[in-house]
Amino acid sequence: MSIALLFALESKIKAQKVMIPLDSIKNFDFYAIEKPPEYPGGLQKFYQYLGRNTKYPKQAWKDRIGGAVTLSFVVERSGDLTEVMVVSGVRKDIDDEAIRVVSKSPKWNPGIQDGKPVRVKYNIKVNFSPI
Repeated sequence: MSIALLFALESKIKAQKVMIPLDSIKNFDFYAIEKPPEYPGGLQKFYQYLGRNTKYPKQAWKDRIGGAVTLSFVVERSGDLTEVMVVSGVRKDIDDEAIRVVSKSPKWNPGIQDGKPVRVKYNIKVNFSPI
């Protein structure tokens, strides 16, 4: 399935038709999806992955700084995580570590809509506690 976009050039009637595959631009919201994406083994296993692979930033540990970094990312049709970004952060070094560890995550099982894998936007909190 694709959509056609029509671009009018200046005030002339001249136009150009561009075909863009619909599934290449549409992101599904996590709550509007038939089968949401999932880390292999479930969310608990994902948090175990985070616990094993997160490296607390040295200066943040020394300063006793902690908190929750809320990240947004897209689970691609392939299961890769892309577009990882901070929605709500703590401090640059902590935010950067949260982005690093989530970006290196093993592939997820993609979201499914109408029997096909689709891109799904996902939010998650990564907690840092210096105690």
